[in-house]
Amino acid sequence: MKRLAAFGFLAFTALAGAQESVMIQPGRDGPTGAQPSDWQPIALMRSKTPTIYRVERDGDHIALHALANAAASAIGYPVHIDVHQLSSVSWEWKPVAAIEGADNHVGAREDAALRLVFAFEGDRHHLPVADRLALSAAHALAGADLPYATLMYMWVPHGKLDEVIANPHTNRVEMIVTDTSDPDGGWHKLKRNILEDYRRAFHEEPGPLTAVGVMTDTDNTGGNVEAWYGDIRFDAAP
Repeated sequence: MKRLAAFGFLAFTALAGAQESVMIQPGRDGPTGAQPSDWQPIALMRSKTPTIYRVERDGDHIALHALANAAASAIGYPVHIDVHQLSSVSWEWKPVAAIEGADNHVGAREDAALRLVFAFEGDRHHLPVADRLALSAAHALAGADLPYATLMYMWVPHGKLDEVIANPHTNRVEMIVTDTSDPDGGWHKLKRNILEDYRRAFHEEPGPLTAVGVMTDTDNTGGNVEAWYGDIRFDAAP
């Protein structure tokens, strides 16, 4: 059973006043060959083998290289972004290969080679009792709090573009298929309106975005996969 947790312990980076843009560069804080020092691990279940994340060079890209061998973990960067102001998010990632047998609709096969993870804060007292119990259960399993709401963007080759997939384990995590292309050996550039996506996934207004993370996982299928993550940028919608 996989429940993303521990974004809550990350210290916020407060951005005072109006925000014009925010750039997150996961591969730019070296040294090469190591996890970036300003990104912190995000706990899943304590028994999981962690995915390896390292800053490495891929051609003219200095980026975050993920390697998962029957593994699941995530790393995150703390932010404090009002997505009502900065609703446009653009990024680059590079898929290398699909995960054989993965299916994000099924808990026992819920793996993905590429995920961007967005953690939002909100008023937990307004959640249904079942959701509050799920948050408590996640804390017990991972030793840290689940965010109020987590939105994930995923690469699902030959999947249904724009499909919203509910996490099999909790209503507080929603996944959106944002890239369905084949792994073609190149970097894929994507852009989304995160405000519209949050409203569509959770049927409410978002609170502050408190962390941005990446997650490559193969713990359910037992597979071996690698992937690359580049820069992530938030701007006002045109």
